[in-house]
Amino acid sequence: MKLTGIFPAITTPFDESGAFAANHVRENIAKYNRLPVSGYVVVGSTGESVLLTRAEVEAIFSAVRESAAPGKLLIAGVGSESTPETISRSAAAAKIGFDFVLVKTPSFYKSALNNETLTQHYHRVADASKLPVILYSIPQLTGVALEADLVARLAEHPNIVGIKESSGNVQRVGEIIAAVPKEFQVVVGSADTLYASLMLGAVGGVLALADALPELCIELYQAVVANSISTARELNLRILPASKKLVRQFGIPGVKAAMDYRGYYGGPVRGPLVSLNAAQKREVEALVNTLVATAAAD
Repeated sequence: MKLTGIFPAITTPFDESGAFAANHVRENIAKYNRLPVSGYVVVGSTGESVLLTRAEVEAIFSAVRESAAPGKLLIAGVGSESTPETISRSAAAAKIGFDFVLVKTPSFYKSALNNETLTQHYHRVADASKLPVILYSIPQLTGVALEADLVARLAEHPNIVGIKESSGNVQRVGEIIAAVPKEFQVVVGSADTLYASLMLGAVGGVLALADALPELCIELYQAVVANSISTARELNLRILPASKKLVRQFGIPGVKAAMDYRGYYGGPVRGPLVSLNAAQKREVEALVNTLVATAAAD
């Protein structure tokens, strides 16, 4: 199974009371199903994973599994601070019918998280998991980065098949690609590094921006694959300000506001996160209008 293409990093919808709203997951997935996205990543950072209960995690797994069109790959975020809990969540994802598990680094006991302890953690998870394992490095949130030498060591495990590299550091992406076997798949988690990373040999992107603007992300990926480099560069120039404003500056509240504006269900975020105010929502809407108008003019 190939991780090529664009995977929306699915948000977790909550209703106005703050409860998980499975019906809105199904509505969003039904809309994404009509697009040439490669699949869905569920309960990742954009899915507010650390703010969910275990019951909610499994509920969103089930809702996405039930709603996804045939042929869409399903990737379950299962990373937890403890190795046994990560293994347990991996088993739940397998039982529900996912295709891969995405395992972010533990992060709380940073002083103990060296290459050896991380290797043991990932090997134990990969040994136990019935699903192929994708490493997940997002050091701007965890404070723990998976560097190229460690990724190369982990790539030797037969059940560790790829990495989602979300640091936003294109040099690190290139170093990883150079260090791992050709069959090991590198996807990136930031839209503003997608173009450069694809040119270096990454195979796809797991993107928060694709929750609200999937067409733009898909078009960029397809342009690179078709070797239409001038088109890809132009699309990259459009994506950069959108990614900076919606994802990096406003974060999950910005992504959800853009989703609401584009006809998906974003809804509120869960505390301690705070939804955008009216002025910020107007900024998001103006940016989305500019991007959509430019696309229509093409």
